[in-house]
Amino acid sequence: MAEEELSSSLEFTPTWVVAGVCFVIVLLSLFAERGLHKLGKYLLHEKQDALYEALQKLKEELMLLGFISLLLTVTQRSISRICIPAHVATHMLPCKRETAEHKTPAHYFLNHSTNNGRRLLSSETTSDHCQLKGKVPLLSLEGLHHLHIFIFVLAVVHVIFCVSTMVLGGARVRQWKRWEESIQKDRRSGKSTAQVGHHHRAFLKERADGYWRRAAIISWMIAFFKQFYGSITKSDYIALRQGFIKEHCPGNPDFDFHKYMMRTLEVDFRKIVGISWYLWLFVVLFLLLNVDGWNTYFWLAFLPLILLLLVGAKLEHIISRLAQDVEQTGVRANEGATRVRPSDEHFWFNKPRIVLNLIHFILFQNSFEIAFFFWIWSTYGIHSCIMEKLGYIIARLIMGVIVQVLCSYSTLPLYVIVTQMGSKFKEGMFDETVHGAIGIWAEGAMSKSDDSKRSSSHSMHKMINNEASTTVDVAEQEMVVMERTINVLPCQVQPPSSS
Repeated sequence: MAEEELSSSLEFTPTWVVAGVCFVIVLLSLFAERGLHKLGKYLLHEKQDALYEALQKLKEELMLLGFISLLLTVTQRSISRICIPAHVATHMLPCKRETAEHKTPAHYFLNHSTNNGRRLLSSETTSDHCQLKGKVPLLSLEGLHHLHIFIFVLAVVHVIFCVSTMVLGGARVRQWKRWEESIQKDRRSGKSTAQVGHHHRAFLKERADGYWRRAAIISWMIAFFKQFYGSITKSDYIALRQGFIKEHCPGNPDFDFHKYMMRTLEVDFRKIVGISWYLWLFVVLFLLLNVDGWNTYFWLAFLPLILLLLVGAKLEHIISRLAQDVEQTGVRANEGATRVRPSDEHFWFNKPRIVLNLIHFILFQNSFEIAFFFWIWSTYGIHSCIMEKLGYIIARLIMGVIVQVLCSYSTLPLYVIVTQMGSKFKEGMFDETVHGAIGIWAEGAMSKSDDSKRSSSHSMHKMINNEASTTVDVAEQEMVVMERTINVLPCQVQPPSSS
C-alpha cells in the first residue's frame, strides 16, 4: 500500500503527464473565462441588462465556489483524519446501514451498493488511521468529494432557475407594454379621461362589487383562485398605474409606468439571483434533518409550492383591498375624486420587501429540490434509499415544474406591479446615470457640511464662525433642494427607453 501511494505522488509522475494535464486545465479555464466575457459584451450590446446582471452574479457564485473548492481541497485530509467513536457514527443516518457495513467503516454517508464505487487517493490509509485507534473517520475523502459536487450543482442550478424565471416573468410583464402604449395613444387623441374612467369603473366592479367580497374568508378564497387565471387585467393595470402616478408623479400624467416597472424588475433580479447566507444555512439544516424514516426530502418539496400559493394569494388580495378602499369613499363615478391610494399597510408587517425575500427563498428551495435530485441520481443512482419510492420522485418533479411555471407567469408579474403600490417608489425610479449623479451630489453636500462644521469648531474669530455657519446653512439648503429634487425628478424625468 505504501509503494502504491508513493508511486502515485507527483515526485514519481512523468513530467509530460503533469504538464499535459495542467495545460488542458488552464486551456479549458481560459476558454470558459473568455466565453463568459464575450457573452457579457454581447448581452450589453443587445441591451439585455437583466441577463447581463445574471451573468455577473454567476461569476460571483463561481468565485465563491472556487473558494469553497480550495478550502475543501486544503482541509480534506485534515477533516478525514478526525476520528470519532463508532457508536456516534450510527446516529441520524440518511440510509439504514446493513449489518456487513459495521465491519468496514470506509463510507458513512450511503450504502455501498448504491454508490458508484469511486475511491479517492489515500482513503484506505485514512480509514486505517482511525481503525488503529478503534474509531471511525468523521467524514471520508469520498464523502467530501461528493459534498463538493453537491454544492457546485446547487449553485449552478439556482442561477439557471432564477434566470429562466426572470426571463419568462419579464416576457409576461412586457406583454403589458401594449396597454401602456394604448394609454399614451388615447391621451394624445384626447380620449384618455373617458377611457381611464371606464377602466376604473370596471376595476371597481370586478374587485370590490358586492358586500360578500369584504368577508375575509371569501376575499382570500377569491384571491387564491384569481392568481391562476387573469391575474392582472387591463383595468387592473390602468387603475394601479393611475394610483401610482397620482401619488408619486402628480405633475407628469405621461409617466411611462411600464418602463419603470421593468427597471425595478432588473434591480430586484440582481438581488435574488445570488445565494444569501440564510439560504446556505437552510441547506445545512436540511442536510442535518435528512434522516432515514423522517421523509424530509419528500415533505420539503411541498414548502415552495405552499409559500408560492400564499404569496400569490396575498398579492391578489392586496389589489382587492386597494379597490375596496376606493369603494368605501362612496364616489365611484368621478375617477378624479376616487383613485387607488398606495400604502405599505396592505403588506405583511408594512414591508413590501418581505415579498421579494419570500420569492427569493421559493426560487432557491425549488432549485434545491431539483439539484438534490440530479445529484443523488448521478452520484448514487436512481434506486438510492434517499430517492425513496418512485411515486415520491414523480410527485416532487411535478411540483417543481408547477412552482417554476406558476412563479414565472403569475406570481412574479403580480409582484412587479403590486409592490409598486407601497408608500414609496422603488430604487428603479432612476437610471444609473441619474442615480449616480444624485449620490455624488449627496456626498458632496454632506462633505461640505462636515468640513464647515469642523472648521467652525476650530475657529477663533467671530467673523470666521459667522462665515462657517453661513456655509453650513448653504450646505443644508443644498441637501433640502436635493431631497425635493429626488421627489420631483420622477415627475419630470422619463425613464430612458430600453429599446
